[in-house]
Amino acid sequence: MAPSFGIIGGGWRSLFYLRIARDLPERFPIAGVVVRSAENQIRIRNEWSVPVFSTAEELLLEGGPDFVVTSVPAATNLQLLEFFSERGIPVLSETPIGKDLSQLHRVTELVHTGARIQVAEQYLFQPLHAARLQIVRSGRLGTVYEADISVAHGYHGVSLLRHFLQVGFRLPRVSARRFASKIVDGPDRTGAPAEEKIVESIRTIAQFDFDDRFGILDFSEDQYFSWIRSPRLLVRGERGEINQSTFRLLKKFNQLFQFDLLRRDTGQAGNLEGYAHQAIFGAGEILYQNPFPGMRWSDDEIAVATSLSKMRNYLAAGEPFYSAAEGCQDRYLDQLISESVSLGREVIGERQPWM
Repeated sequence: MAPSFGIIGGGWRSLFYLRIARDLPERFPIAGVVVRSAENQIRIRNEWSVPVFSTAEELLLEGGPDFVVTSVPAATNLQLLEFFSERGIPVLSETPIGKDLSQLHRVTELVHTGARIQVAEQYLFQPLHAARLQIVRSGRLGTVYEADISVAHGYHGVSLLRHFLQVGFRLPRVSARRFASKIVDGPDRTGAPAEEKIVESIRTIAQFDFDDRFGILDFSEDQYFSWIRSPRLLVRGERGEINQSTFRLLKKFNQLFQFDLLRRDTGQAGNLEGYAHQAIFGAGEILYQNPFPGMRWSDDEIAVATSLSKMRNYLAAGEPFYSAAEGCQDRYLDQLISESVSLGREVIGERQPWM
């Protein structure tokens, strides 16, 4: 039988886990959800038909989950990590794993004393990024020296940058600035706007200098939902580059090979299988295949379900897939961005205990 999981929190992000558990209950059985307010308890119980508890203690006593997902604000996450660590319960922590440096140090202490913590940093598992990273890891770009990413904010963007540049826990010099411009208000988590209005768009640009490698993060706060602000990605190695979904590679020093990624989704162009993402192809091979065929999920839901699936392997074999150390590194470099913006100058990362 598949291991069951509990969810701590009833906010927007927790709904991803609830949808996945509803659609694949045999693979992802849910032991219950912990929410404090009576109103939210009624809403989740009625909408999702899952056990709902007021406290984590009740979840453990009555639901008996094999692991828990903490989907709470960063400021309160540490308290939950300590609680479950004391009781030997593995945790899949939503991001960010800690609020500040002192909390990141405490998370590291928990891991060093035996806490089983993995991080739900899902961007690497989104189909398009997974296909791109497959090419990077194959070595066909050679050593990657540059990455310019405008896909995700803060720690999510840092995670992608670190993995595309393949810098691990190396420490960069960080120079960042933040500025505002005007934009027509667009959709958000609640849906499309009811009327036209002009609002501020806050954009952050950060440069990461690893001496021999260089990265740029560029993101606007409204970009996730915006209809008029698109994501961008450029990754350059000594033997080729990725520009959005186009790959330019050298087969020989004087021979160019170029291809575009092709996404295959069922249920389109007259296909009657019903909508679902299937695979991403390129250069005559499958670079990514959806591990959840037939599911009518967004790319982010596929990525979250991948984290849940990898958590099962972690419980069974102890094989980490996104460690607390990686989550701490992402958050730490994200904090260096804020520090550089606040000070108006370059800042330099310092060695931390999780490295």
